[in-house]
Amino acid sequence: MAHEKKGEISVTRISTAVLNIASVAMAMGEFREAVTIAFHGVRGSTPCSCPELQRYGGNTACVTIEAHGQDPIILDLGTGLRMWGVTLGRPEPLTVHALVTHLHWDHVQGLPFFKPLQCETTTLNVFGPGECGESLGECFQRFMTPPFFPIQPKDLPATIEFHDVLCSDFSIGDASVMARPVPHSGPTVGYRVTYGDLTVAYVPDHQQPVDMSTVAESVLELCDGVDMLIHDAQLRADEFPDKSDWGHCTPAYAVEVARQSGAKSLVMFHHDPSHDDVELDRMAADTRELADVVGIPIVAAAEGLKLVLGADL
Repeated sequence: MAHEKKGEISVTRISTAVLNIASVAMAMGEFREAVTIAFHGVRGSTPCSCPELQRYGGNTACVTIEAHGQDPIILDLGTGLRMWGVTLGRPEPLTVHALVTHLHWDHVQGLPFFKPLQCETTTLNVFGPGECGESLGECFQRFMTPPFFPIQPKDLPATIEFHDVLCSDFSIGDASVMARPVPHSGPTVGYRVTYGDLTVAYVPDHQQPVDMSTVAESVLELCDGVDMLIHDAQLRADEFPDKSDWGHCTPAYAVEVARQSGAKSLVMFHHDPSHDDVELDRMAADTRELADVVGIPIVAAAEGLKLVLGADL
């Protein structure tokens, strides 16, 4: 049996497991390959810190995908990026690739605090959509500049390259990456990352339609049959009517997206800053009841959670 490190949940074709926030040990074969998905920031809207939020964490969106022998891939550059950078120290050299879904603060404001960017031998490739007629790089230069911030990206010692994507397919090492538009506020994309036969979809901000049975074709394409779907689940059902135009969705809609797309598992993500640990426990339990009906295992993302996808020998 494979041995899990503390804090990791190892899964073989994750659809066979019942996941929760605690580490789950399960019988499984050795892996030919493994892909590790680690959560460094799981909040939406704004970072937050108080004792009631410590278990799930208060940093904003940042997830890493790592496979043996491959450059790390970062999903969004929220404040959780700083935490991951601290664990890396100053590796030399380091090349990382960031897939940014959109330019709202909670998805980009971690960039200047990423410790490896203080090293000249670090290269960061940032992919994502521009906005308002500006390229992705121009947008970063505009919001990361005095007087709003003391330096610009070009002032950091590392090499930072920006690449515009909206409806694109490209490769990062052995990974195939699909970017497709997602309904939200302003230009927004989701991503599908595939290593061999292991696939993860990332849709952290998704506007729920009035008709919950409707899912955009672009979203269904991203999520089609994925092993793991990381999806927006920010709003309780009773909150949604007053926030129906905020660009987010309920856990029930996340389950519907997973059901229609044939996703094999669902990770609840982009937690509302007003939802404390007790509330998120309750939301996860309620969502698990819905997901059990359609046979989809779920877990609520928390800082420090690691999920390992792999294939049996």
